[in-house]
Amino acid sequence: METKWIWVLILLFVSLQGFWSEGCWEQERLALLHLKHFFNEPDSSLHNWVDVSDCCQWEGVVCKNTTVRVIELNLIYARSSVLGKWYLNASLFSKELEELRLIGNSIAGFVQNEGLEKLSRLSNLKVLDLSFNFFNNSIFSSLANLSSLTTLYLCQNRLKGAVNVQGLHNLSNLEVLDISYNKIVKFGFLEEGLCKLVHLQKLYIDHNYLRNTLPSCFANLTSLRVLDISSNRLIGKISSSPLTVLTSLEDFIFYDNHFQIPTSLEPFFNLSKLKNIDFENSEIYAETMSLSHSLVPKFQLNSIKLSCCGDGGTLPMFLYYQHELREVDLSHINLSGEFPNWLLENNTKLKTLYLVNNSLSGSFQLPIHSHKSLKTLDVSNNIIHGHIPTEIGTYFPSLNSVNMSSNALNGSIPSSFGDMSSLESLDLSNNQLSGEIPEHLAAACFSLKVLILSNNNLQGRIFSTAFNLADLTQLELDGNNFTGGIPNVLSNCSLTGLYLSDNHLSGLIPSWLGNMSLGEIIISKNHFEGPIPMEICKYNLQILDLSENNVSGRIPSCIISSVSQVHLSRNRLQGQLKHVVLDKSSFETLDLDYKRLKTLDLSYNCLNGNIPNWIGKLSDLSYLMLRNNEFEGEVPIQLCNLDKLHLIDLSHNNLSGKIPSCLNITLEEDVLDDEVEDSQLATPDHTNSLDSSPVRTDSTNLLDSSPGRTDSNPHPIEPPTRKGEAVEFTTKQMSYSYQGRILTIMFGIDLSCNKLAGVIPYQMGYLIKIRALNLSHNNLTGPIPRTFSNLKQIESLDLSYNNLDGRIPPQLVEINTLAVFSVAHNNLSGEIPYMIGQFITFGEASYEGNPFLCGLPLPKSCYKTGSKPPTPGASINTEEEDSNFMDIFRISFIVSYIFAVAVVILVLYINPYWRRTWFYLVEMWMMYCYYYIVDRLC
Repeated sequence: METKWIWVLILLFVSLQGFWSEGCWEQERLALLHLKHFFNEPDSSLHNWVDVSDCCQWEGVVCKNTTVRVIELNLIYARSSVLGKWYLNASLFSKELEELRLIGNSIAGFVQNEGLEKLSRLSNLKVLDLSFNFFNNSIFSSLANLSSLTTLYLCQNRLKGAVNVQGLHNLSNLEVLDISYNKIVKFGFLEEGLCKLVHLQKLYIDHNYLRNTLPSCFANLTSLRVLDISSNRLIGKISSSPLTVLTSLEDFIFYDNHFQIPTSLEPFFNLSKLKNIDFENSEIYAETMSLSHSLVPKFQLNSIKLSCCGDGGTLPMFLYYQHELREVDLSHINLSGEFPNWLLENNTKLKTLYLVNNSLSGSFQLPIHSHKSLKTLDVSNNIIHGHIPTEIGTYFPSLNSVNMSSNALNGSIPSSFGDMSSLESLDLSNNQLSGEIPEHLAAACFSLKVLILSNNNLQGRIFSTAFNLADLTQLELDGNNFTGGIPNVLSNCSLTGLYLSDNHLSGLIPSWLGNMSLGEIIISKNHFEGPIPMEICKYNLQILDLSENNVSGRIPSCIISSVSQVHLSRNRLQGQLKHVVLDKSSFETLDLDYKRLKTLDLSYNCLNGNIPNWIGKLSDLSYLMLRNNEFEGEVPIQLCNLDKLHLIDLSHNNLSGKIPSCLNITLEEDVLDDEVEDSQLATPDHTNSLDSSPVRTDSTNLLDSSPGRTDSNPHPIEPPTRKGEAVEFTTKQMSYSYQGRILTIMFGIDLSCNKLAGVIPYQMGYLIKIRALNLSHNNLTGPIPRTFSNLKQIESLDLSYNNLDGRIPPQLVEINTLAVFSVAHNNLSGEIPYMIGQFITFGEASYEGNPFLCGLPLPKSCYKTGSKPPTPGASINTEEEDSNFMDIFRISFIVSYIFAVAVVILVLYINPYWRRTWFYLVEMWMMYCYYYIVDRLC
């Protein structure tokens, strides 16, 4: 009885001590103040850690109510990263700590003699978060004695290579372990360490460099509920992995690996607690011999993601038994069959459905009943045909994103889309839809921000007066048959992108476009006329494309100074470019603002005068296209300042003078040659053929590469963006439109059809990245530079219709990439290089019009009848030997001459008799010449 009262008195005393305490323990307060010294960021959250206050009230400090001991310390990003790494003194922490979070403080380890020993005294510590620091592999041995730990976070530290995790075996109570975002390649002593954690419930080892298959000892982690091993380099069939026996698993997060996943998911049918599966960017396959058709899975999933690549066959049967799905992503796995409307009927809580880039066919069927939970529907890039159901808006009233692009849908756009009051994005592009934009859609979809109806057969005016899309930011209606002008109702929107190209729109370009926050205006291939409004580039405009219209007048100066990409080709623009920069002061200070311009395409207009010198100040200019205008004068030397040029086209003008020897095109970044060969690039659009077609060869060429797509691509295939810049350039005697990645690795110069004179600068032979060079139809003279043999990537070289002379350098046969070569109609002479390599593909047309050329493929032979022509190697060697002989002759003659003169001077200097005799003879010759001239004059 007395013992009972003693315990009551003890508890009462402890309670009263906490109640009457004036604050935290003095020892702990002083330790925290000492710790603050290491977190001395001026703007840190420790500003209220002052000496005279109660530490239990400090930011990041939590005390126990009864004992007033510090039990929780949260110092998250409390130290500036510019202070560098430092080492922690663990003796400053309270022994009663239960939770310690030191996230993002650049800690590299513990102070010697104050680290491991003192840290092990934290016997009550349950949660330790050391994420975003600089701890290395030794941290696991440092934590080995913290047996009370239940949660350990080591995310984004300096763990790398082979990591010994044997020290984890003492942490028998550990339930959560996060070692993600490191550089771990493999685990050492895995079975003795990590696999001993039978109470572990959550394991995060994602975003490392783990390789090979999953360790078999993972089967020992029988309490595991969440496993995230995403973004590693793991391989193997998931059906034979140890995970199939972990019946407690709820969440599989395996994306960005190289696992082989069956679409049936049959290996996991016995995992009754399974809720979420994420196998994005894995290899998906359909099992040929499977029992899954007759088996019923024990799980009810909330989320499933099986996207990337492979051949998934038909929709997996296990989905028929799922009724709790919220999210489904079965994209890019070539699924076949019809649209699964039954999936919507069985899962009334489904919010997102992605079936992108498959082979689904048939018509789009609605579920039997209205589905009010669905928020996102994406069935783009399939083969779904027929009409869009007229009642789609009634059955899916809660949709905020709809993407049915790139199918075979026809008919009109249902007006019931206007019943989707929450709709924010609608993409029906690349179909065969017809009719007009429904008035109800434009009047009732108040939340609509993105409307994409490109590449259909829509017609009529863009919008009627019933328009209430104030939140619209992106409007893409290109590739249709719309008529009329740009409606004024769009001025009430929040547009940042306007894409109306390839329609039948007409009228003036409205000036109110400049009063909006438009970043991109692409309205090419229409019938707009009149001048370009001065207001059009007032704000944030980055891309302006008015090409292929009837725009006239002069170019506003603001366009050059503020826009990044300017496409004004095929219009009726007039005047001189020097007037674009109006005042002298702006011309002289042209610097910061004008660095934005990367593309200037003014081809096919009526611009005249000289090419202005200020173009040389456009330091970021990559594409300069001035083809088919009336420019005159010389090619400005200031173009040599543009060290980021990819393409320059000054053809079909009246330019004269010499080609600047410093003219250059370079790479803004290094581009690997094998990237060009291995990457799958879109074929340039063939827009205009000239009279003669390019020669097709078996060599791999960038300029006419064919499109391709590999099924082994480990990443999801994104649909091509329609806003990619396109630049038209003539090469291989054809005009192509280059776009996307192929544009970034295309380099060329076209100065053809001008009046350029002088020799071809030999420096052009050092433009080693160039793929097309056209200097034809000029008045160039002199020989073809031998340095052209350095152009190892060139595919089209046209020097025809000039006055070039000399021989064709035989070294050109070493260029293996040439597909088009022409030196026709010049004054070249001698033997044509022997037909080997790519030169075997060039016919008579490449050499015609040179009366002194001989040899195949011309009918004129270089040798008399019966004589034997030299071998290919001998032809090249003979040319080289002749050249070497002449060089040796010149050098030996000069040396001999200098030697003879030196000998004469030396002899005259040494021997006075010969010196007097020499001067006597010189005097006699001078007198003889004098009298001879006098006699002649008399």
